[in-house]
Amino acid sequence: MTTGKPALNVAPESKWTKSSYSGAEGNACVEAAVLTSAVGVRDSKDKQGPALVFPSSSWNTFVTSLRENEL
Repeated sequence: MTTGKPALNVAPESKWTKSSYSGAEGNACVEAAVLTSAVGVRDSKDKQGPALVFPSSSWNTFVTSLRENEL
């Protein structure tokens, strides 16, 4: 995982997406950007702030664990 890199240096604005499960109020959301071999994650309230970048395999394990209620 890499941290602290400005989100717009990780991926252009057009690559960032918010989950369809996020509420309309938009005050507690993260956005993800699918990259070549990684996934960037940023706070939707701070679009130019820092991003976390995870290897795709780690992100997929995390999402699968959430879906299977393991976390």
